Amino acid sequence: MKKKNTLIAATKGKTTSFSETIKTEVVCPNDTNPMGILQGGRLVQWMDIAAAVCAQTHADGICVTASIDTVRFFHSAKVGDILTIKAKITRAFNTSMEIMVEASVRDVFGNKPQALCLAYFTFVAIDSKAKKRSVPPIALVSEEDKRNFELAGLRKEKNI
Repeated sequence: MKKKNTLIAATKGKTTSFSETIKTEVVCPNDTNPMGILQGGRLVQWMDIAAAVCAQTHADGICVTASIDTVRFFHSAKVGDILTIKAKITRAFNTSMEIMVEASVRDVFGNKPQALCLAYFTFVAIDSKAKKRSVPPIALVSEEDKRNFELAGLRKEKNI
């Protein structure tokens, strides 16, 4: 019963597509290790920026990174590769939001993109005095939205 009420409440808010953010980067030599492979830390930095834009768009104000969870690297990227980083809110809690960030890589010749990395970021909305403030709920319009919403709740329960 609680789940049903949660889903109903979550239909009154901003859609996930409202704040979805897409960032593109080209891997340059200063982004790589001595082997010419993209450094994981640089990728996570770019993902954090995309997630911040997504969170701040949803919350209509400043948000700060609270945690990064379940960072998974699937592939590598090298100098000249093109990255696409997509950030999408999965759930808004009271003052925090979970943002799913997916990165893909393709070479400059237009070959099919490959999954590069997946991570879940938690952001907290703050006011002008750096105090936590509430965020609007998300409207669940698709089955994917509903699935991501439920899974975000499970991840939060697991990490508390």
